[in-house]
Amino acid sequence: VLPGSTEVPSPQEQPGAEDAAFISIQAFPALLDLPQELEVRGVSCGSRHTAAVTRGGELYTWGWGKYGQLGHGDDASSDQPRRVKFLAAEGLRVEEVTCGPWSTYVCVTE
Repeated sequence: VLPGSTEVPSPQEQPGAEDAAFISIQAFPALLDLPQELEVRGVSCGSRHTAAVTRGGELYTWGWGKYGQLGHGDDASSDQPRRVKFLAAEGLRVEEVTCGPWSTYVCVTE
């Protein structure tokens, strides 16, 4: 439940309720540990997930993944940023990212 909210979501509506692992969805900023050599040049936040683009053109995502919006080929959620391996494997460089409520739009170059 978000601070100041009076409505409690049902277990079916809670992100990660169907997952065995608890995923913390926070409504406030939190520090993340990324490898030191990564320089983040862009970030976008969806309703329950976040994506970051590095200066090297890689995409990292984390949060609620029920609809595949994290881009890892599954619907798993993650508290920790994970690199989207598919884009690098295809030789694509991420230029921009925009997160929607339950989606992620990525602008790439070859």
